[in-house]
Order: sequence, then structure tokens, then C-alpha cells
Amino acid sequence: MVTKGERVQSKDILGRTVVSKAGKKFGEVGDLIFESKTGELIYVVLKNPTPYAMSFDLERDERGNIKIPFSSVVAVGDYVVVAEEDII
Repeated sequence: MVTKGERVQSKDILGRTVVSKAGKKFGEVGDLIFESKTGELIYVVLKNPTPYAMSFDLERDERGNIKIPFSSVVAVGDYVVVAEEDII
């Protein structure tokens, strides 16, 4: 498992299931949005969002896909784990 601050390759995140620390499913990682100058990850873009994810008033991309701030990601392992308190 990779924790906050450690480097992760984008190919290791794409397709992973996104869940809260409490285990609530948000969907899957469909894309990543980077800061082009620094390479810093800014957002995780969801594909197949669950009704639970849709219940949040989260920012969306130009295609209407839900964006979760990467700053809310607390761990990457079998799942991408986000802190709900950091996304609302």
C-alpha cells in the first residue's frame, strides 16, 4: 500500500475502485488531472460513479465527470482511499 507523500505511477491508479475510509464506494478511477508545470496530481476523475458519489456536490469536468481532489486521497493499494471530510 502506498500512503500520502509517496510516489505512485498513474498506470497503478487507473481503474482502481475509489472508496472512503469507511468503505463507501465512489466509483473507479477513470482519469487523472495533473498540473502541467509541476506534474502534481490535482484531481481523480471518476468513471462509473455510484449513487453515493453522486450525492456529493463535487466539481465536474467539461464532460460532466465527477472530479475528486487528489489532496483527499489518503492511500493507494487495492483501492484508492479518500477522506470524505476532505472532499466536501
